[in-house]
Amino acid sequence: MTLPKDLQAGLVTKIKDWEEEKKMPFISPTEELAMERGEQKGIQQGVKREQQLIIRLLNRRIGEIEPSLINIIYNLKIDQLELLGEALLDFSSVSDLEQWLQN
Repeated sequence: MTLPKDLQAGLVTKIKDWEEEKKMPFISPTEELAMERGEQKGIQQGVKREQQLIIRLLNRRIGEIEPSLINIIYNLKIDQLELLGEALLDFSSVSDLEQWLQN
């Protein structure tokens, strides 16, 4: 009995996938949790560094900014932080930053 070509191709793909999975080392749930925690910690560190960079750039561009504005920046989501990083290139005063943060 011969299988249709599309079914044969699907079986070959599944067998290859299964063979690849066998080559991968087993990761215990504890190791997986540790890797996830490490990944989250790395993401948090990256966000913190981006926040610090944007604050340094703002200080250089428009002068020392108030702690209240810094706190607002620390509470921005990552996508907002990235937009601020681009927008600050057009700022010429603290009022530009305040206006951007209000919008």
